[in-house]
Parts: sequence; structure tokens; C-alpha cells
Amino acid sequence: MAVAQIAESALTGEGVTSAVAFREWFAERQRQNVAEVRQVPLNEMPGWNIEAGTGNIVHESGRFFSVEGVDVRLASGPWQSWSQPMIFQQEVGTLGIIVKRLGGVLHFLMQAKNEPGNHNGVQLSPTVQATRSNYTRVHRGQAVPYVEYFQQAHRHRLLTDVLQSEQGSWFYRKRNRNMVVEVEEDVEARDNFCWLTLGQIHRLLAEDDMVNMDARTVLGCLPFAGEGAALPAVRLDEGLRSALVRSCHAESGGLHSMTAIRRWLNDQRVMTEIRTRPTPLNEVAGWERSEEVVEHEDRRFFRVIGVDVRSGSREVKQWTQPMVQPCGQGLIAFLVARFDGVLHALVNARSQPGFLDGVELAPTVQCTPSNYLPGPRPAHLRYLDHVLDAPADRIVFDSVHSEEGGRFHHARNRYLIVELDNGPGRVEETLLDDSFRWVTLHQLAALLRHSYYVNVEARNLTACLHSLFGTTEEFSG
Repeated sequence: MAVAQIAESALTGEGVTSAVAFREWFAERQRQNVAEVRQVPLNEMPGWNIEAGTGNIVHESGRFFSVEGVDVRLASGPWQSWSQPMIFQQEVGTLGIIVKRLGGVLHFLMQAKNEPGNHNGVQLSPTVQATRSNYTRVHRGQAVPYVEYFQQAHRHRLLTDVLQSEQGSWFYRKRNRNMVVEVEEDVEARDNFCWLTLGQIHRLLAEDDMVNMDARTVLGCLPFAGEGAALPAVRLDEGLRSALVRSCHAESGGLHSMTAIRRWLNDQRVMTEIRTRPTPLNEVAGWERSEEVVEHEDRRFFRVIGVDVRSGSREVKQWTQPMVQPCGQGLIAFLVARFDGVLHALVNARSQPGFLDGVELAPTVQCTPSNYLPGPRPAHLRYLDHVLDAPADRIVFDSVHSEEGGRFHHARNRYLIVELDNGPGRVEETLLDDSFRWVTLHQLAALLRHSYYVNVEARNLTACLHSLFGTTEEFSG
């Protein structure tokens, strides 16, 4: 029943909030929720200490998060050892969306939130997006609105409840609880909150930097299995429409069975020898430290910076913190193809140092191209040129999205879905690499019901794939 309601909401182009009302509300939030973010030296952040001996950057409360070093060892690959800074955050965060039937259609309570790392200020976030330190008010700020619906989720209907990893390149074993809670009681939308249908949110996913990463990962975990979704976006050609619908149905089958996919992933985890050991930030090799930043000697990858934030719309009005600032725009892409009339996405079993299980399913391509100097590419980038050289008529989805603005400063990725040209050898070559597998949307949805199977970038792209369903009217008002 929940799946049918979700599909119905995805097909509803306008609900209790009209397009005009949404744009007016969002523009007002942008005017009101203004934050001043200023870079400051790492040793001039009140409330944060540089730990004697290790050089680790820690909060004086011992809570929130810290920036420390890790030493990484791989048994194979072009880079078999390196060290780097990472964010350590042991607390499990809550990313939760309240949903309720309004006018007979499921609506999602979305928040307009300004985070210090957002390059454009306000973006749509989940109803609740908070760490334990936030909602237990370690910062001595205001209470987190609506958090009680997720702390007392047993009183409501849970549509999604799963622990998932965060960016395995920047977070050390970070986890968030992704939740969608359906309520029957009346819930008032406060000033920074708005009720939208899934169809409205899907159309906003096509806009750059509109729907934030935390909202995208929760949407990607929805039980979206396609029942009732017989009317995908009319901008797709008839063959692709049919393949997309069939991909969401269990009875359509896939190139590989679910048993085979799980066995393959477990094989990849067993065969991939990756060892990640925490080490003092002062001891990371190849990284340079000044009063201002910690950065790689080649000026690639990312930097650790300090920021001073002043905001009138947050639980705390002023604070300082360290942030990760990437050194270029990233590229996140699925190659998709049709097998027996069923759309499949090509996933990569990818190891990253911050993962609990070492390996999770990633998009076909996940990288910052500028990080790779001329020379041999790692195996996980073997399809980069397929994406970069894709003609416009093969691109199904193309939008630039921001990553988590609470920890990353101006981190942006171009999200692409490219239908692979079925020319001679193009699809066949992808069947030869054992670190890649073709999966259907139904299989992705099934994998996302489990923790640590699908990484955050692939979850975000899954939400973008789901957005291809529904109406196509411009959400401009």
C-alpha cells in the first residue's frame, strides 16, 4: 500500500502548495535565512582545540566531530598506500522526513535550510537533519523542530528506517539513520517548512543546488517499486519509458538475480583487502599544515579550513567549525542500458577508506576529474570517457547538486544519467569487468532496504532516476 501511495505522490504535479505559493515561500526563506560565512585560521576557532601531540582538531565538549588522520593500505591498485585527514563523527545522525496524506495524496514536509557549506545559501532539506549533539542541545541552542516524531517513531507508520553510510572518502565510518515517518495527526508547517508532493520534489531535483544531499539520500531509500507508476515522464522516448517502468517491477527480472548480486558483493568485500588505521593528523604524509589550512602538497583532493558562521535562522546564531573544501567539481554518473526491454544501471563495487564494510555499491563513475593527473587511471574510472564524451541525446538526467553543507564547503557534483549507446561492443565490454554489475531499479530499491549496501552517491542518483517518473510541467509558477 505504501508503495502505491508513493507512486501516486510522484505522479501528482501539484498538491496543497501550488507552484506559485512554493516559489513565493522559497524566495522569502532565501531573504530571511541569510548566513554570513567567513574563513578563519584553524587555530582561531573558539570552542575548538588543536590537540597537543596529535594535532587533531577537536571540539572542547568532546562531542560533535573531529578532524584526524588515517593511514590506508590496499592490497592492489595503482595506489596501495596513502594517508589523509578525515572527519570522525561517532554519533549517528537523524535524517527524517514526515509524510502525511493531504487531499488524499501523500505530501512530504520539507525544510528550507541554510547550511554554512552551501554556496547558494538556502536549499530544501529533510524535516529533521540533526546529530545527537544537535537534538540533545549540547550547543545550548534552540530545540530541533519535529525531532520528537522520529524519537517516538513507534507511534507512527515507518515507511523507511535504515542506517546508511556517508561519503567514504571524507568521513570515517560515519552513519546516518534515514527515516520516513507517515503521520495521521495534524502537523503544522512552521515558517521554514512546506508540504510538497513527491512529484513536486522530483521536478525540483532537475534544478541545480535546490534539493540538498540529506534530502536526496532519504528520497533514494524510499520503497519506490513502481506499482502504479505507469506514466513516466513524457520527455522520454517510448522505448525508454517502457524500459524504465519494467525496471521497477520485480516480475520483469534482471540480468542477474538478487541472490547473485548479493553473493557478488560479498565476494568483492572478501577479496578487497583494505586496512584503515586512525593516525594523528600531524603524521599524515603528503599533507601540509599552516595556520590557515591543511592541504595536500599537490594542491589536489581537498583542504581542511576553518569558518566563522553567523546565522539568524539556526538553533545557534553564531559558531565556528572546521570544514572540508574540495579542490574541484565532482562527477557522479550512472550508465544505464536496456536488457530484454528492462532498464539497468551499472554499479561499481567500490572500496573507500571510510566504509564500515570496506566496499559498497557506487555509481558507474564517481570522481573529481581534476584530481587525476595524466597517467594510469584506477579501475573504477574505466568508464569516465563514456560519460564525458556522451552526446546530448544520450543524457537522460543532468543537474549539479551540492553535498552535505554542514561539513563540506562548496562541495558540488554534476549528477548524470547516460544511456549507453548499444553500438557494437559497447554493452558487451561492461560484462567483462567483475567489479561492475548491471542492476534494475527494483533491485536497487531492494538493496537500499539494507545498511551499507549502496553508497551515498548512488543513493542520490537513485533519487534522480526515480525523478524521471511523473509529470513534466515546469515548476515555475
